[in-house]
Amino acid sequence: MGRLKGKILIAILIILAAGIYYYAALPALNIHSAEIWIFMIVLGLLAAVIFIRKKQLNRYELKESKGLKIILGIVGLIVVVYLVGTLLSSPVVNAKKYQQLMTVETGEFAKDIEELSFDQIPLLDKDSAELLGDRKMGSMVDMVSQFEVDELYSQINFQDRPVRVSPLKYASIIKWFTNQGEGIPAYIKIDMATQDTELVKLDEGMKYTTSDHFNRNIYRHLRFRYPTYIFNDLSFEVDEEGTPYWICPVKKFNIGLFGGETIGRVVLCNAITGETEDYAIEDAPQWIDRAYSADLLVQLYDYYGTLKHGFFNSVLGQKDCLHTTDGYNYLAINDDVWVYTGVTSITGDQSNVGFVLMNQRTMETKFYEVEGATEASAMSSAEGQVQNLHYVATFPLLLNISGEPTYFIALKDDAGLVKKYAMVNVQKYQIVAIGDTVSECEEEYSKLMYENGIQETPEDTREIQSITAPITKIAQGVVEGNSHYYIMLEGSDEIFDVSVVDFIDIIRYDVGDEVTIEYKEGESSNTVLSLNGIEKTTPTNEEERSQQEDDTTNGEVS
Repeated sequence: MGRLKGKILIAILIILAAGIYYYAALPALNIHSAEIWIFMIVLGLLAAVIFIRKKQLNRYELKESKGLKIILGIVGLIVVVYLVGTLLSSPVVNAKKYQQLMTVETGEFAKDIEELSFDQIPLLDKDSAELLGDRKMGSMVDMVSQFEVDELYSQINFQDRPVRVSPLKYASIIKWFTNQGEGIPAYIKIDMATQDTELVKLDEGMKYTTSDHFNRNIYRHLRFRYPTYIFNDLSFEVDEEGTPYWICPVKKFNIGLFGGETIGRVVLCNAITGETEDYAIEDAPQWIDRAYSADLLVQLYDYYGTLKHGFFNSVLGQKDCLHTTDGYNYLAINDDVWVYTGVTSITGDQSNVGFVLMNQRTMETKFYEVEGATEASAMSSAEGQVQNLHYVATFPLLLNISGEPTYFIALKDDAGLVKKYAMVNVQKYQIVAIGDTVSECEEEYSKLMYENGIQETPEDTREIQSITAPITKIAQGVVEGNSHYYIMLEGSDEIFDVSVVDFIDIIRYDVGDEVTIEYKEGESSNTVLSLNGIEKTTPTNEEERSQQEDDTTNGEVS
């Protein structure tokens, strides 16, 4: 009877220890989880220790005990299976399978990546977004003492806008006890293009978050609903109506016990109600933006680029081995978020052979063969243009500017505030444009591309037309510091733009005077080429142009 009680007590202690460990560590009950194997090994060793203590065995009895041998034999078998499984799941023996985990297509840059309008270009990185979020939170006197902003700041597309969103979190466990009844009342939303920062208040608070405790902690809530799922990094997103969700990707292991990790399913958890929806990855809703984390996509591409000729070639000979550069950024294309990063030789030279875009929802990957500077080189070039100001460059965003792959870089001061913008040509990174605004930077960049022969001024194919008639209306205006006369002629609804710089005699004319004009049609006004037989002349250099403008200004009638 005493032995039976002892065995029952041992079993209770083991079950109790296992329960506490499971509740705290939350391992997935899945043979593909390394944590569950470690859990079984620890559990076996704990059983051996309790057995020895209970039996009070001496050294000789330890060697002869059949019960102890059985326990240690089971533990040893688990260890062997775990180690063999780890080896057989590794790239060392499965290089070809790892290399084929990701399918890479060749893309056409100018076709696939459309030119963005300036109000759609994300100007902020995550660090700058955090500064704006903290400032916004600091101004909310009714919340700042109870809540803080979580550091997640997921980048998503929200109603066709690039934004970062992050939930609030409880400032401490005491604040959780006093506020957990109502839940977390709001989340931060930052427009990455306009820098508008909004604290979005919810009608009902979020009760399932990373800062909640016990069964309302989002990780524990998911584990108890899906005990066998192995989750990848969770992300916080909002749907098109602004409802907060946790996007919870489920890992899929394609090689052996622990290898070939991709995403097989995705669970959506409503942060307010805790309700969940489980989808196969190919059936996931269109509005979600992040099923594959950027780090996982980069790792998969590195397998693709380095294991073409086997594992040992990737370590020793390194023939045809390519890998991603350090760092990545995000690009919004067709309501999806794509991870951008450069691709360079594994030998670590200072140039890229191209770059890749990887879809965070579908894993679709496109490679673009564009040789040029690495992101680090482009950042150094941009910083060199403002070295006297000691601004620091953010990681570049890849843009299509007039068909040219271009690094767009924000330059920040010591306080982390964006002060200037830079555009660096990917293929000719010595071409660097700096501006206080995006439009100013783009204008300077276009000018440099024309000057360096990267682009040619488009040919003007408009036909020259002529008209002779009396002036019916005449008005004066100033464009970029130069005087222009805008005139209308009898029998025509057209407006003609006459530059005083080009046609000084225009100041002699008034309503009723007859003129002969040669012109080319424009969108808002027609460009005058000849006035009463006098053709427009173009100064041969900047010095002559400046002199002509000075002469014109001196001759203006005030």
